[in-house]
Amino acid sequence: MLQTSGLWLALATFLSIWWGHVGVRWLEAKSADIRPPMIGLIIAGLALNVAALFAPNITIGGVCSVVGIALWWDAFELVRQDRRVRHGHAPANPDNPRHARYLAEGKATLHDPLDREPSDPVANAQQPVRREPEIA
Repeated sequence: MLQTSGLWLALATFLSIWWGHVGVRWLEAKSADIRPPMIGLIIAGLALNVAALFAPNITIGGVCSVVGIALWWDAFELVRQDRRVRHGHAPANPDNPRHARYLAEGKATLHDPLDREPSDPVANAQQPVRREPEIA
């Protein structure tokens, strides 16, 4: 008999992480207040974990639980993404009133630090390393 549980759990894990990475950035940039989506993610995660307890088989229960835990993590990441925007580590959305306030306070930036050409590790490795002289 073919066992597909591992495949479904792996797919649920991959898609949950992917959605979390993309969805958290999108939700945080579009939400004037991050508390409503955060509460929604927590409730959805709780509902999926309760559904996993009563699932008819281990595959459905596992998928529900994996997605539920990922949603809880996404709720936590909304707060961390807000902090990244405030510190200028992620670009602010000037159309978002919360981000506009951060920009006015000089805390945020419109520049995306990830939107750059990668450095050449070979060229960087060939530069001499400057060392401070040792004091005896």
